[in-house]
Formats: sequence, C-alpha cells, structure tokens
Amino acid sequence: MTLLAGTMALGVIAIAAILWLRLSEPPLPALPANLALPAGTAPAAVTFARDWTVVVTDGGEILLFARDGSLARRVPPE
Repeated sequence: MTLLAGTMALGVIAIAAILWLRLSEPPLPALPANLALPAGTAPAAVTFARDWTVVVTDGGEILLFARDGSLARRVPPE
C-alpha cells in the first residue's frame, strides 16, 4: 500500500513539473508591426522561419514576408 501511495505521489509531482515547464515557455515571437496582408485576405496560419514569416491565407495562398515585413513572394493555391 505504501508503494502504491509513493508511486501516485511521484506521478502527481511529475505531472505538476511537466505543466510548470510547458506553461513557463516564452511566448511566440510577435509579428512585425509593418507586416500588412494584401487587401481581401485573412490569415489562416502563421509560421516563423529563420529568415521568413510565412502566412497561409484563408484562400490557401502562401505569403512569404522578409524579416523587415515586406512581402517577398506570393504562392497561389494549386
């Protein structure tokens, strides 16, 4: 019985530690203030790459923005 209680206590401590570690992670990087989507588009997903900010619009278009926030490339949906 003592072994079972000890195992349960270790499990609760492990869950609390995992939650603490996951919730204390730094927030995602902020979008550049000068990042402007083309008219008529809305973001569906945003990904931060090393040199790019990639935005997938609700229409399926992929927009690649440079680090300074300028639109570098548009990839139309197939």
